[in-house]
Amino acid sequence: MAANSQFSMAVHVLTVLARHEGEKIKSEKIACSVNTNPVVIRRLLGQLAQAELVESQTGAAGGTQLARSPERITLAEVYGAVSCGEVFALHGKPPDKNCPVGRNIEAVLCNLQKQIDRSVAETLSRHTLQGVLEVIEQEKP
Repeated sequence: MAANSQFSMAVHVLTVLARHEGEKIKSEKIACSVNTNPVVIRRLLGQLAQAELVESQTGAAGGTQLARSPERITLAEVYGAVSCGEVFALHGKPPDKNCPVGRNIEAVLCNLQKQIDRSVAETLSRHTLQGVLEVIEQEKP
C-alpha cells in the first residue's frame, strides 16, 4: 500500500510560496518544482486556501501566495488541511463478536489511533514553514 503524499506535497508547495513571499506564483511554476501536473497543484491549493494558508487569484495577473508569514504557519496546520485525519483505517467489516480478539480489537486500535494522532499533531505543531525554508536555504549549492 502506498502512503498518502498529500502532506509532503503540501509542504513542498508552501515552501515554494514561502521562498517567493509576497509574489503571486502560478500553479504551472509550482508544478514544475513538485514534478506533477498543474491540475494536481490547483486541487491541493484549493484545500490550502480553504484552510486559509494561501490566497489565490485567477487571471493573467493571478497566482497564489501565502496567506500569512511562514513563521506563523505550523506543519500541524498543513497536516490538518490535507490529511484524512487518521494514520490507519480500521477494517471495513465488523469483526466476529464471538471471538475474544474480534470482540476487543476495535477498541484497542481506536485508542492506539488516538494516541498516534495526538503525537503527530504535537510534533508537527513544533515546526513551522519558516523552519523548513531555513533548512532548505542552508542546503543551497
